[in-house]
Order: sequence, then C-alpha cells, then structure tokens
Amino acid sequence: MITFHHLRRHRRLPLIVMMFLLVFMSACSAAKADQEAVTAISNTKAENQVSSASQEPATKTISTVHGDIVIPTQPKRIVAEEYLGSLIALDVIPVGAPGLTIQNYYFKKSLVGVADTGVYGKPSPEKIMSLQPDLIITANGDSYTQLSQIAPTVVIPYGDLKNAHEELTYFGKLFDKEDEAKAWLEGFDQRIAAAKAKVDTSIPANASFTIMEDGEKSTWVYGDNFGRGGQPVYQALGRKPPEGIGKEIMEKQWAEISSELLDKYAGDYIIMTSNHRTLEDFQKDPIWKNIPAVKNNKMYVWPEERSWYYDPLAVMAQTEELTAWLSGQQSK
Repeated sequence: MITFHHLRRHRRLPLIVMMFLLVFMSACSAAKADQEAVTAISNTKAENQVSSASQEPATKTISTVHGDIVIPTQPKRIVAEEYLGSLIALDVIPVGAPGLTIQNYYFKKSLVGVADTGVYGKPSPEKIMSLQPDLIITANGDSYTQLSQIAPTVVIPYGDLKNAHEELTYFGKLFDKEDEAKAWLEGFDQRIAAAKAKVDTSIPANASFTIMEDGEKSTWVYGDNFGRGGQPVYQALGRKPPEGIGKEIMEKQWAEISSELLDKYAGDYIIMTSNHRTLEDFQKDPIWKNIPAVKNNKMYVWPEERSWYYDPLAVMAQTEELTAWLSGQQSK
C-alpha cells in the first residue's frame, strides 16, 4: 500500500535528477569554455610565433663603392640626388631632390611637393638633415662624407649604370621591387622596338648620327651615355656616329670641338641641343649652313630641358619624340 509519505518522496526524485543534470551540464560547459580559452591562447601564441619568424628584417647590407653599408629594408624617407627616373618608374617617390631634377621635363608632375635639397651636384646638408631621411642616393661621391653622417648613403657613380635595364634592375633589387622592375622594362622594350622599327623603315641603315650641343663659341659632341639624345639615338635606335670619331666619342663620352672640326664630327643627321638658336638660325649661319645635315634639314634642334636628362623615363619619351621626327624623313 502506497502512503502519502511514499508518494511525496517519489515525487522528489525527478527534481533531484533534474538538479543533478543541471549541475553536470554547467560543469561540462565550464570545462569546454576553459578548453576553448586554452586553445585560443595557444593559437594566438602560434600565430605570433609564425609572424615573428616571417617578419622582414629591418635592415640589410649592400655593397657599394664605399664598401658594405647597412640600409633600411623598406626606406620611407629617401633623398635622391640622382636617379629619380628609375625611382619614379618603381613608384618610389623621395622626400627630397635637387631643384634641377624636380623640374625634369619628363616627370616633374610626379614630384609635386618634393622638397628642394639645393643646387644640383652641391646638396645642402642642412636642408637634407631637416628632411630626416633614412636613405640618401647620389651619383656624386664628393659629398659622401657629409651625407653619410646624416643617413646611410648609396653612391652609384655616373656611368656605372649604362642604360635603362641596368638602372631599373639595380634599383629593383635595392628596393625589393624586382618584379615591378621586370614588368616596367618589358613595356619599355616593346615601345623602343616599335620606335626602332619605324625609324628603320625611314632612315638608311648606314646613315650616321652626331649628338651635339651648342656652346655658342664652341660645340660639344657626346657619346651614348651623357644625355642630349645619345641614349635614344645610339642605344635605343641602334644608330652609329660618323666613322673616325666613334671610338673616341664612346670612350670619352664628350668632346669640345672648334668650328674647324665640324666637318669631321658632323654626321648625316645631327641631334642638336640649343637654348638660343633654332634650325633656321643654323641654316643662316655662315659656318653651319654648309654642313650637309643642316643644309638638308637633317638637324633636330631641341632645348636643354628636353635633351639634358637620360633616366629611363626620359630616354623612352625622347626616343619616341625623335622617332616622330625621323619617321617623317624621306629615305634616300
């Protein structure tokens, strides 16, 4: 016989079971939460270890004409006394550069806001120091002692990098932008090849070219790595100077000549830099008007602001500018 007492005791059993289950489930949840927390901490620690292991070193050592020097792996504040064209091609914009190069006809729009570091070839240590650079690039070793006291200074002497490929390859490696340099040079080569093809169909293969600059009282003649159009004509378009002066002019890269030597140095085509005279002025000049290239309208006259530069960006633009003129010439 089941009494009221027994019935009440049996009714308590489900409540006790339920309370036990709740306590058990709470304990399991707490244990699971603790395990998840431990796992999260372990994962975070592992991620930090991976990140730390893969983190790029802050500096690297490179070889220069002044020995091995330590430079930032990712420099942020660069003063570029030279080689701005290559830097801009790689999307590396400096914080400072000489006023003359900031006004480069071919890329001055890219340098708006870049600080003037002084006269080209004679940088101002005070101006450069105020920019707090972490890397300085120059071609002039004369200022190395001063500049290297401000920041790590890389000197690449004039002429060491002889063409666009050497420049972009060098700076691509320096800034860890080798893929960007390769891509830029591929586009450069395509445009140069197209320009050369146009000129080759318009100008005889044996036609000689001379790169000159008007010094008013004297004339300067240049080789293939000294600006004034030498890189576009001799390197990009593959043209040659007159016989008899080629070896001299390519080895020395420049020569100052008198009017008596014009006949010897003048080629079938003349690329002339002059800020003061036009083609018509040369054609009226008693000495110049008898030079075949001048007489036959085979002289191209342009100002220093367009001919002086010989960085990769300038060379590409100059090549296409000269191509437009040369491809309009009639073959003989």
